[in-house]
Amino acid sequence: MISFDNIKSRNSRIRRYLRNILRIHTIISAVALASTSLPSHASEAEDAASRHVYATGGVHNDKDCDPPESCVYRRGAGEPTDPAYPAWWTSGWTMYRVFNNFDAFPPPYANPPAGLTPGDYEVSYGTSYYDSTYVPADKDGTGAMMEYYDKRCLPIFPFDNKFSCAFVSLGNKAYFLRYADRPPETPQCCQFSLKNHPPRVDFIKHLPYNAAESRHVGDSLQAYSYRVGGKLNILFGYAFDKAATPDAVDTAAAPYRHPQSFYFSGVPTDPPNAPIVSQNYTNFRMQRPDPEATWAQVARMCPAQPEWCCLFSTDCPGRKLTQSTRPPQWTDFTTPPRMPASPEEKKP
Repeated sequence: MISFDNIKSRNSRIRRYLRNILRIHTIISAVALASTSLPSHASEAEDAASRHVYATGGVHNDKDCDPPESCVYRRGAGEPTDPAYPAWWTSGWTMYRVFNNFDAFPPPYANPPAGLTPGDYEVSYGTSYYDSTYVPADKDGTGAMMEYYDKRCLPIFPFDNKFSCAFVSLGNKAYFLRYADRPPETPQCCQFSLKNHPPRVDFIKHLPYNAAESRHVGDSLQAYSYRVGGKLNILFGYAFDKAATPDAVDTAAAPYRHPQSFYFSGVPTDPPNAPIVSQNYTNFRMQRPDPEATWAQVARMCPAQPEWCCLFSTDCPGRKLTQSTRPPQWTDFTTPPRMPASPEEKKP
C-alpha cells in the first residue's frame, strides 16, 4: 500500500501525481465492483417485457405454442368449416357482466341472455374496430384492433372497473388507455405488452369446436371454446352465427358468418364480481375504421415510451392487490393441451 509519509521527495508535483494515481485506482476498483454487483438496466427491461407477455393459445402471440402448430385445432368429421373475420370491420357490442346463475345458464348467450333476469347481470356497451391490413410505422408486426369500453372497463383485472378504457393493438405492441373518468393517480396510457397482436382473420383455428355450446341460442351458432387453469376453470370462447348473411355496409361482399359473441371468465371476486362476461356483437359490418379516431389515439395519449401497465397481480412485483386473497385471472391462462379432433354503439 502506498504511504505518502515514506515518500522522501520534497517535490510537491510528485506528491500530487502519486495522490492522483491512488484516486484513479480507487475509482476504477469501485466501478468494477459496481458492475458486477448491480443488475443491468437491460436485464430489468427484459424482465418487465417478459412479465407482460400473456399466453393466449396462439390468438395474440405464440407464447407456449412450441411448435406453433401445437396451438392449431384440426376439425373432425362432421364439424363445420372455420368461419373467418373480414379483412376489416367495425361493430358495437353489449357487455353482460354475469354474477348470478351463470352455472345454470352458461354462455354463449342471446341478446339479452335467455334464462337470466336483469338481476343476474350488469349491462354496459362498447365498440370494436379492426383492420388486418394495417402496418405500424415501426414495421413491428401487422394488423390493428381497438376495443373501447364505455363507463365499464373490461372486468378481467382485480379492481373496480367503473371507468372507460380501451385496448389498442398496433402490430405486435398493445396499449391500455384510460379516459377522463379514470381512477385518481392512474396513467391515461400504459404499455400492455410488446407481443399482443390483434387476432388474425383465421384466429378461430386456435380454439376447439364446441358442439354443445353451438346448440345455444336456438341452435343458431358455431361456438369455439376451452377451459384452462385446472380448478380455476378459466373460460375463453367465441361464437359465430351458423348461417351466412349479407353485410350491412358492403352489399357487394359475399354473405359470411358474422361474429355473434365473445365470452370468457372475468375476475370473480368483488370488485369487479365478474365470474362470466359476454360481449354480444350488434351491427357487425365491414366498415373500415377511421385511423384518426382509433389508432391515432395512441400517439395522442401515450409518451414515446409508456410506462408498463400494472393491471394483473404479476405485472409489477411489489404492488399489492386490493383483495386479501389473490383471485383467478388471465395470467393464470395456459395454452391448453392438444386435443384430438372431436367426432347501440358507444364511441370513445
